[in-house]
Amino acid sequence: MKRYFFECSYNGSNYHGWQSQLNAVSVQEVIQSSIKKFFDEKKISIVGCGRTDTGVHANQYFFHMDTSIEIVHEDFIYKLNNILPKDISVYSIWSVNSDFHARFSAEKRTYRYFISINKNPFTEKFSHLIKEKLDINLMNKCALELLKHKDFTSFSKLNTDVKNNLCHIFEAFWLQNNGQLIFQISANRFLRNMVRAIVGTMIDVGKGKLSLDDFNKIIKDKDRANAGFSAPAKGLFLHEVKYPNWP
Repeated sequence: MKRYFFECSYNGSNYHGWQSQLNAVSVQEVIQSSIKKFFDEKKISIVGCGRTDTGVHANQYFFHMDTSIEIVHEDFIYKLNNILPKDISVYSIWSVNSDFHARFSAEKRTYRYFISINKNPFTEKFSHLIKEKLDINLMNKCALELLKHKDFTSFSKLNTDVKNNLCHIFEAFWLQNNGQLIFQISANRFLRNMVRAIVGTMIDVGKGKLSLDDFNKIIKDKDRANAGFSAPAKGLFLHEVKYPNWP
């Protein structure tokens, strides 16, 4: 058996996230069904680098699959992209060692969240419009505070199947560019709904509804009910995934 790694991207607007699930269309299901059309093997399955929530997008996403069939890389990419829908693209394929895992070998993931501060028909589908003035300097102070914490229960979706809510955040910051505010955050792992909950809470800080002390207290309280709203999924992108000893 050979293990192949794939790099892809997708517009998540029409999907219930990456993970396959009953009674809902997922990115994983669509890609897996498309790949199976090229193989006689019935047990082919793909493993993604992580979950993304319903409506969340990915600029860079990786998955792997195991097969005994030799894949001609360029030819397979061309054929696969021809049958995949327009909102999913595969860019590259390469073979890796059998212990190299799309999810468990990843050491850093980076997300970006986009907020439009002006109405713009060309960004409406991929950003959250906020007309009120936001204090980006105070929001950046909140971002720095995130680096001091490890337990992010306050920003996690309730009743998930993870063993703990500990994450190591490497960087977090806001920047302004071309009429948009962009929040970038990198960590070794993320909890379900975590980035959107953080953004929603920081928006409340930016509007003056919460103080920096309030933000810190929310994290320490470890209670999702005390945090802000979850920012809309359409503004969130998985931006980059990093692996050690990249093959």
